[in-house]
Amino acid sequence: MLSNSVMQIVALMEIAISSAIVLACLTQALFFKDEGTVRMVTLRALICFVLANLLFWPMFTLFSLLELPLAAYVRGFTGELSITSMLLLWTAYFSPKEIHVPPVMKVWFALVAIIFYPLALGVSMLDPYAWGYDSFTLLAAVIATALLALLAGSNRIAIILGLAILAWAAGWHESTNLWDYILDPFLGVWAIGSLIRSAWRARAARAHTGYLFRKG
Repeated sequence: MLSNSVMQIVALMEIAISSAIVLACLTQALFFKDEGTVRMVTLRALICFVLANLLFWPMFTLFSLLELPLAAYVRGFTGELSITSMLLLWTAYFSPKEIHVPPVMKVWFALVAIIFYPLALGVSMLDPYAWGYDSFTLLAAVIATALLALLAGSNRIAIILGLAILAWAAGWHESTNLWDYILDPFLGVWAIGSLIRSAWRARAARAHTGYLFRKG
């Protein structure tokens, strides 16, 4: 179990790196249409390093020193990312080539989020969030999901879920609930959005193919 001060530093470092990656990806999407221009791992790492340091250390404004690093304000708004979300983001950013999450895993993340969050917010008397406290059933379900990821051909998902379990067992974050290590709202929104985007692209491709091969 990490000490509280170490947990705070680790949490700020994680948020700083994750926020830096998001900012870098947004900048790339807005100003670099050709992904090859910023696909080099070295350049990506340098951009992330600079941005993460700006977010991690306290900064001077025009008038005074901020009381907390920018990452602390981001953390106060978003909370800590799950280990799953964080590692999916980091591995996708630093990979030298584009990597994909199997659709079956996106469906699993989306369904769990759609079912879990309304119930956890009190839609019914059932509270699945309580299962995350020393629940062997939930632990077994996560292990089964990791095995499903292996069968679906995604070693990365399986490894990430395994690391999430290890982080929970080691008390890596302040939370002692397994749910907080494997799921967060951002992961659910990403999975749902990615599925909608894939379905839209498939529909557009079918429409384009039908247009090319229609009679006349």
